[in-house]
Amino acid sequence: MITDEIVQRSPVRVFEKSIQGGLQSGEIGIIASPSGIGKTSVLVQLALDKLLQGKKVIHVSFTQHTDYVIAWYENIFEELFKKRNVVDIKDLRGELVKNRVLMNFNQEGVTSEQINRSLRAMIIEGGFKAESIIVDGLDFSRTDRARFAETRAFAAELGLSVWYSCNLQGKEPQYDKQRLPLIIKDYVDLLDVVITLEPKPDHIALMVSKDHDAYNPQTPPLRLDHRTLLILEG
Repeated sequence: MITDEIVQRSPVRVFEKSIQGGLQSGEIGIIASPSGIGKTSVLVQLALDKLLQGKKVIHVSFTQHTDYVIAWYENIFEELFKKRNVVDIKDLRGELVKNRVLMNFNQEGVTSEQINRSLRAMIIEGGFKAESIIVDGLDFSRTDRARFAETRAFAAELGLSVWYSCNLQGKEPQYDKQRLPLIIKDYVDLLDVVITLEPKPDHIALMVSKDHDAYNPQTPPLRLDHRTLLILEG
């Protein structure tokens, strides 16, 4: 099947190889950078890769209306299949949408406990057996260690992997000597993978700052295309 070929040849395989096979059940990963660099694009590509494998994904957004999130998926989907002769692309899109749920929250008006309760209801009572949670737009300046400890326990209980975007703001130094975002310093031990995005003249570099117990490991080069924000194949 065309989806099998796309999954096997996807640059996400290189991405996963760089972080010991990707996130496993109960693990948390973060994509961090200043705004507008490509965090949401990376999260959507990771989600689409799961969807192409027939797995279910829940995408939680704190800052973007669901229409905007859908547009991200549509744009990335179109870019992925632009150069491939797929005649049933409409049917394929429909199959992927069935395995994706979008949830939108206002961080000011909801607690992490309430969010986890909504996710639990969707996964257990609703029968939507998601394997991955994407969390985009959470304001890390207004969260704490307790939240991530709770998320980690929740993910382990339900067998979920969880990817977050982390927006870095301000003009002060954003990273420590290990290139870990200072904003996560109080709970970095609760995070399994930390990746930062760094603009270069002709691409955007994905830098692995933490890979489980390793910091700044030697990894294959990971890049985003400046124009499409797709993960490049080499």
